Amino acid sequence: MNAPLTLLCEDVPGHPDFVHLLSLPELDLDLRYATRDNFVGRAVYGGLDCAWLRREAATGLQQAAAWLAAHQPGLRLRVLDALRPQRVQEALYQELAGTPLAIYLAHPERGSIHSFGMAVDVTLLDAQGQELDMGSGFDEMDALSHPEFEAELLAQGRLTHAQLQARGWLRAAMRQAGFHPITTEWWHFDFGDRTLVRAQLPRVL
Repeated sequence: MNAPLTLLCEDVPGHPDFVHLLSLPELDLDLRYATRDNFVGRAVYGGLDCAWLRREAATGLQQAAAWLAAHQPGLRLRVLDALRPQRVQEALYQELAGTPLAIYLAHPERGSIHSFGMAVDVTLLDAQGQELDMGSGFDEMDALSHPEFEAELLAQGRLTHAQLQARGWLRAAMRQAGFHPITTEWWHFDFGDRTLVRAQLPRVL
């Protein structure tokens, strides 16, 4: 039987294909859209529990955390966003629709990979639990956040070697675990093939 095309967020708890991130103790959670510390300045989850990923992505995230601990002891992954239900994606998109910043959010009709539980936003913590300086903040919608411009920004003095090294360790950990970065956000990683995810997996509403 094929997977259903959609799944209610309220039906995710207990679903065999999803893993709650609190069950992965090596990770730190700071889900920004559950708070006012995000680009819209308010909690947008609406009481939904969004600390979930599909099992394959959660396994990859565990692998990334273990690799990081082995290669850079003292550094940890902090999850900033994981499952983002379609209703939340629509609310976020409406904040930017019709502006140049809309490029930073997948159009709801196409669907965000977050809404399939197959994307995660992450950063790094140091041994004291402080976020590493990545050169721009989470959801900072600016060229400084674009991995594609890092060489130019370094040459211009707008990013430092230390900031790029921190991004490099984050990408190295995530890539070897099966995640793929994107060109516009240093914090965002997809697990698996985007086209297949959209075609074969249920979207969480």
